[in-house]
Amino acid sequence: MLTVGTVVLGVEDMERAVSFWGTALGYVRRDDATDFVVLQPSGGPGPRIAFQRSSVPVQEVPRVHLDLYAGDAADQAAEVERLVGLGARRVDWPHYPKDPDFVVLADPEGNRFCVIDTSR
Repeated sequence: MLTVGTVVLGVEDMERAVSFWGTALGYVRRDDATDFVVLQPSGGPGPRIAFQRSSVPVQEVPRVHLDLYAGDAADQAAEVERLVGLGARRVDWPHYPKDPDFVVLADPEGNRFCVIDTSR
């Protein structure tokens, strides 16, 4: 049976991406590689996130993105502010439903991701 081991994002600035996502998720570098960097949870098992250099432009409406889970609306709002403070930016997303349970952000590389209020 297959399981998801690592989600890989293309980036231009490797150290900026590693710094942002490492701090955002509390992840640590698996090793000292520089061309393909893997971050893993610092406290044990869990999905990994990796970065590879890419010169392909970021997709405005990506076919694949990360969903980060927050416990409730207050947690979601606090996490969005924390992530913006780390360098993420809010995305003017034209596809929001009437009462969304998610907020669309972009990391410092422009990769889109969502912060989800899982209490809904």
